[in-house]
Parts: sequence; structure tokens; C-alpha cells
Amino acid sequence: MRWTSRVLLVDERDRLLLLCARDPRRPGARWWFTVGGGVEDGEDHRQAALRELREETALSLPAERLGPLLWTRRTHLSVDGRAFDQHEEYRLVRLSAAEAAATRVDPAEASHGHHWWTVQELATTSETVRPKRLAPLLAEVLTAGGQARTPLHLGDFDEDADPE
Repeated sequence: MRWTSRVLLVDERDRLLLLCARDPRRPGARWWFTVGGGVEDGEDHRQAALRELREETALSLPAERLGPLLWTRRTHLSVDGRAFDQHEEYRLVRLSAAEAAATRVDPAEASHGHHWWTVQELATTSETVRPKRLAPLLAEVLTAGGQARTPLHLGDFDEDADPE
């Protein structure tokens, strides 16, 4: 099991930063995903989220800026011939206009680009976005001010069997 920590990085205009990846072994396989990644030895999920945020966007934020656990998800996927069985945790970070402007996405982390998405763009895109149903989920989080009564488990997914 690979443990991951994901960040819903939202700017002052309620846009979500997503990174883009492609699988070199599957022509046309492209998807958008949130900032974040694997929990390393000696880290908890919150520490991993802040480290990944720093590595992927050059933003160093204090731990208190990281919101509570909102969602969990388990997924099976393969990328470049490697299989992953991962547990994901999602937390919100809201950025000021200055922090959003200072965001510098590492090209190695988002080799096929990045984009700040509105909920409307997420709701109408034909692109593959992870996690599924991100538009209504994000809209609910934004309406609730980034809080959750209890973390929501989004489900267990096999991305290879159900790529959309």
C-alpha cells in the first residue's frame, strides 16, 4: 500500500490548481490531478502534504494553513508499467492572491502542464480529472468554507479498468 497526501490548492478566486500527467506506455493517456504525493518514512500525512506542496509549487506554508482531512480515496492504477495500490488523503489550502502569484510549479512534477480550474471548468471538461466527481465535491467544500463534519470516503477505484 502506498500512502499519499493530496492538497486542494485553491486561490482567492476559488480556482483549484491541477497538474497534468501522461502515461508514456499508453498513447493518449492523460489526466489532471491535485498537488501532493507519497508519505515518506518518518512523516505523517500533514507533513507529507506540506513537503509535497513545497516541492511541487515552491510554496512553504506553516502547518496551520493546512485544513482538516476532507476526503479519503483508495485507488489502483498503473503508470509507465508500475502498479500502485494507494490510499489518498485530501486537505484544503487557501492561498492569497500574492501566494497564488508566487506559485512556481516544478516542470518535473507536472511534465504536461498545470492549470488553475474553476468549478465550472471542472464540471464541463472532457479531460480526465482525479478524483472523479471533483467539480461537485470541490463546490461542496468551498460552500462549507473548507470544513467537513467528518471525512468523506470517496470510494475504491481501479483507474486502469475505469479510466473516466
